Amino acid sequence: MTAEELWEKSGIFGTYEAWPFGEAPDELADLVVQGTKTATCSAYDLYIINDEPLPKAGDYSVILNSKEEAVCIIKTTKAYVTEFINVSAEHAFKEGEGDRSLEYWRKVHVNFLTNELASVNKAFNENTKVLCEEFEVVYQ
Repeated sequence: MTAEELWEKSGIFGTYEAWPFGEAPDELADLVVQGTKTATCSAYDLYIINDEPLPKAGDYSVILNSKEEAVCIIKTTKAYVTEFINVSAEHAFKEGEGDRSLEYWRKVHVNFLTNELASVNKAFNENTKVLCEEFEVVYQ
């Protein structure tokens, strides 16, 4: 099913973005559907460089898998910018990956953010700003 088809079927009014999660879209989408993953993060600088609006509470997104098929619809409940080093253990747990520890989160996100920022010739460091989002599944 396409993002548009799922959106129309949901009966939700408003606008949405459709996107897959970064490096493991199928695995991460499954974690969302299971209710394990209720948060995500991305490189703040990419929004600025690409002149994209920052996500905010109340925004809807259709989560896609690696085949660009719609998996579910989420609603952002909280969005904030912080430095990588200040991301909390609570946020890491909500991301739902690995053993859900801050140590695991930092390990995988150093690689993820380094790659994201390299695509725009920026370097990652512990003070790099990240956009953290929390969300809930509203339709699947």
